[in-house]
Amino acid sequence: MEKKRGNKMTGREYKDGGNSRGDGKRREKGNWDGKVRVSKSRDDISSDSKGRDNKSSNVAAQNFIGKDSVSKRVKVRKDKIMSGRPSDGRGEEGRTSAGKYKDEEEKSAAGRNMYGKADGRSVSGRTISGKSTDGKSVAGRNMSGKSAYGKNVSQKYTSGQDKSSGRQQYDQRNKSVSKKYEVDAKSDIAQRSGKRETKCPYEKKCGSCRYLYLSYEEQLKKKEAFVRQELEKCPELKGHFNPIIGMENPWNYRNKVTAIFDRDRKGNPVSGVYEEGTHNVIPVERCLIEDELADRIIGTIRGMLKSFKIKVYDEDTRYGLLRYVLVRRAFATGEVMVVLVTASPVLPSKRNFTNALLKAHPEITTVIQNVNTRTDSLILGDKQQVLYGKGYIEDVLCGCRFRISPASFYQINPVQTEKLYKKAIELAGLKGTETVIDAYCGIGTIGLIASSKAKNVISMELNPDAVKDAIVNAKINGIKNVRFYKADAGQFLTQMAEEGAKADVLLMDPPRSGSTEEFLQSAALLGPEKMVYISCNPVTLGRDLMVLRKLGYRAEEVWPVDMFPWSGHVETVVLLSKLKVDHHIEIELKMDELDLTAAESKATYDEIKAYVLNKYGLKVSQLYIAQIKRKCGIIERKNYNVSKKEDAKVPQCPPEKEAAIMDALKHFQMI
Repeated sequence: MEKKRGNKMTGREYKDGGNSRGDGKRREKGNWDGKVRVSKSRDDISSDSKGRDNKSSNVAAQNFIGKDSVSKRVKVRKDKIMSGRPSDGRGEEGRTSAGKYKDEEEKSAAGRNMYGKADGRSVSGRTISGKSTDGKSVAGRNMSGKSAYGKNVSQKYTSGQDKSSGRQQYDQRNKSVSKKYEVDAKSDIAQRSGKRETKCPYEKKCGSCRYLYLSYEEQLKKKEAFVRQELEKCPELKGHFNPIIGMENPWNYRNKVTAIFDRDRKGNPVSGVYEEGTHNVIPVERCLIEDELADRIIGTIRGMLKSFKIKVYDEDTRYGLLRYVLVRRAFATGEVMVVLVTASPVLPSKRNFTNALLKAHPEITTVIQNVNTRTDSLILGDKQQVLYGKGYIEDVLCGCRFRISPASFYQINPVQTEKLYKKAIELAGLKGTETVIDAYCGIGTIGLIASSKAKNVISMELNPDAVKDAIVNAKINGIKNVRFYKADAGQFLTQMAEEGAKADVLLMDPPRSGSTEEFLQSAALLGPEKMVYISCNPVTLGRDLMVLRKLGYRAEEVWPVDMFPWSGHVETVVLLSKLKVDHHIEIELKMDELDLTAAESKATYDEIKAYVLNKYGLKVSQLYIAQIKRKCGIIERKNYNVSKKEDAKVPQCPPEKEAAIMDALKHFQMI
């Protein structure tokens, strides 16, 4: 779930799927002269806006570059036209080594963009395009955000040319999922549009809390029904759905708050979130889902700017200093981190500013200045300096202590995260003798928590910064039975299978885009008895369960968990077990009736493996042995587990191992 994935910088808050602030999303912003450029946008926890067409924005865009552009330019400039809205990000933690980054919150930046589970996943957002009187099309730059599949896709449209960057996994299936989310979003918007009392004064403009029009009980029923709808395509799951796990107090649960700073018409500093469908900042004093202390700290900083003569950053002119303020609070320890994101390393009177902030809020344990001189959508820059404290905070989750730095991926709802992880480990049924694989491990949260109930844990993550954090967290907790590897999870599992390694349980928490078919095939090749799949997207979860079904795994139990109350996202934990034959019959066959040669019957695969290991110290897989036997003309029956893809890559036996296997075949008189 929450994990550090992909990019080194925090920009994508992915897998938990519940970012409500501008953490790494890109938006399109239209200037009065018809030019469109990319700027930062809020990381919306609501999925109702994925891929939505903002018709009013398109009409406006056509007006201000069409016939009547002269009379309408001023009006359009006030609205700062933008089309589309990014989805929430896992990302990971972000999530992305073997497959986004869930809110995950900073998944791109903190590490979850790895496997493309960027917290989404087809393209969300539209390009503003209008036509002038001479018929020439004016195309802007498309925003970069997460689609329903959790992938970060960045596109430019200029003069009819399409240049896109993103994961190659983005395919037709991703587009269909994005469409599905678009339909659901429009349906919810229609239900929200009626006259009624609102719990939040910013609801209509913000759009993050998609289910505020429902009671919490009704919201849980809606999410539970959505999970059932997507997973009932697996016939074995009928009758195995459990009630959704909700929160006792579904308010102020976010332990991380990011405020965007801007100026109002009078030039006064304001802070808040982006208005839905635009790039205008809505001034927010208090948010119903954010930590209250974090909101008060942001308000204090906003009030200090004039007295210290600190200007807020303007994206159009690139003038000003303060861009964002990030506040993270550890609920278990009470430690508070404040990150001032500035456009320049020069912060006037930074010592006096820090002292004044600490005097107003003595709860703060560390203050950090992060320098972001980039013009893209990432919140955090590469450089930072500690102004006060140790530069990080520590929190406790399920009995383990975790270090959290500005760019670390850490679940934004620790209360529900504990319930989620405890349920996943319970389903794994660990007895202390198992070898556990933690794929997409991020900073190692679930693997470290599970280590006390397993013999050993093997964790893998593609993001190097996340791996470093995971190693530090293991040392903090004195855990010695967990090993961390910087590697792509799919390739790592394939290598383990080739070397004859075994695992009993596989824990996987991919980004919103889900896993890849290649990774699932590698997991099945390794052959764990149980898999526990944690997902932040029921749509991609249903798709992956059907793939695993064909690979010999059966889904047995489903538990939805409400990680992000009032948003449209829901986490799901699924237990899968390897299919076994419950009944057998005994028959007697003569050797000449079997489709196998005398050579085949002389030695088993295990005997050949043992011979090669003892004599050469090499581990060889059944796949390699089968390849060499086929070369030697020894009959091999059809392998029904191979990939059906035409371009599927099959590992080839290295020359050194081939020579050892040949020697073994000669030893057993098979050739």
